[in-house]
Amino acid sequence: MRQLACYLAAAAALLAGGGTALAAGGGDSPNDRTISAPADPVIEQAQEKFRAKDYAGAEALLGEALRRNPNSADYHNLYAYAIRKGPNPRMALVFEHYNEALRLDPKHRGAHEYLGEAYLMVGNLDKAKEHLRILDDLCTFGCPEYTMLKDAVAAYEAKAKR
Repeated sequence: MRQLACYLAAAAALLAGGGTALAAGGGDSPNDRTISAPADPVIEQAQEKFRAKDYAGAEALLGEALRRNPNSADYHNLYAYAIRKGPNPRMALVFEHYNEALRLDPKHRGAHEYLGEAYLMVGNLDKAKEHLRILDDLCTFGCPEYTMLKDAVAAYEAKAKR
């Protein structure tokens, strides 16, 4: 019964506008899942570029946005995503920006998911699982970022067994 009451309180807070956007969230098309927040034109433009698989365009857009606003965890997260998804990911830069996103917002679920995926790209399963555990703690009732990273870890482990 207590768990139901907590769930209802969280749902009420989200409906009242107390929730934050899942902007810069997980999956293959970041920022598609929003709960409530004013639209950010940079993030909207980046979403369009991601949907078109224009990672270079997204990288340029977000790089400029970071020059104007270096304290945006969302911009750092999506900038790293654009670099990681491009044809020649520069992983040192990817890790730098995901970590900066988490320095600015340690509970940034999208950054935890994407950083976990980046660790899988370089073969560091333990670090990916570390971020999965963090997401498990952050996502009391589950969240898409946790599910996406959990699936990525499972796929990585299944591939390693072959």
